[in-house]
Amino acid sequence: MRYLSIHPWFCRNIGDRLSLCLSSLLSVVLVANLATCQAPAPPTLQINDSIHLLLGNPSDAVPTPDTPDNYLIVRPQYAMSYSRERATANWVAWQLNESWLGQRSRPPFTPDPFLPTGWYQVDTNDYTGSGFNRGHLVPAADRNRRREDSESVFYMSNIIPQSPDNNQGPWADLEVYSRDLVELGNELYIIAGTAGVGGEGERGQRDTIGRGRITVPEFVWKIAVIVDRPIQSLEEVTASDQVIAVLMPNVQGIRQQDWREFLQTVDQIEDITGYDFMTELPDDLEAELESKIYDL
Repeated sequence: MRYLSIHPWFCRNIGDRLSLCLSSLLSVVLVANLATCQAPAPPTLQINDSIHLLLGNPSDAVPTPDTPDNYLIVRPQYAMSYSRERATANWVAWQLNESWLGQRSRPPFTPDPFLPTGWYQVDTNDYTGSGFNRGHLVPAADRNRRREDSESVFYMSNIIPQSPDNNQGPWADLEVYSRDLVELGNELYIIAGTAGVGGEGERGQRDTIGRGRITVPEFVWKIAVIVDRPIQSLEEVTASDQVIAVLMPNVQGIRQQDWREFLQTVDQIEDITGYDFMTELPDDLEAELESKIYDL
């Protein structure tokens, strides 16, 4: 640290000198005290701070690096639990209605500039030659009205190693189906994520890619609560609302399969992931929605 050096001519009398000396001493004491204090922890965000967490925070993620494998990131476009060890998101939650949809072109993939300092920054080159797609959790077409929205879903934190047949087959078909529901006037509250270790890409089975830094998931899953109109509060979610829940293996050979073949209940996905979904709903309503199998 640099200290202020006071030249004698700068002080015009003994009173000035005494005042400056006392000020300098006080500054030194304050700096010393501050050096022994820890920086305050980031504030804990409340559920209601994000529309994307309207139904709950399934892993109780918090926005502090002290929980590096359940690190909460809340953006205007979505909310995410990120794992430093896996170098992917655990889950991402987002609202989907017509206000998010547009026709913007796809931006490039970029490292996430908002991860804590010192964490490994996944780069698009980590996926090159791996045999796995750069699979979006929040789809590009779900956030393409504004430039900043589109850029946010091309952060590598929103990307997972996904088998081409999964990503370009039933997973993509479900993404399109979800947007079709929106075009019919529905609003969706979606959460998607990964489970397990080890998937099959074009080059065979892999547990990791990117020189061992990025975990390949065994499964990908998605849950969508469908309400037939835009809502303003949890009280507007009812037992008559539909729920889509799917669990898909991260493997080749499923490109031609219908996404409906992978339907599950939310309860079953909770058993696989250990997460607790829809915690902001009343218990009886949560139990009813989580036991539903989607009915077209």
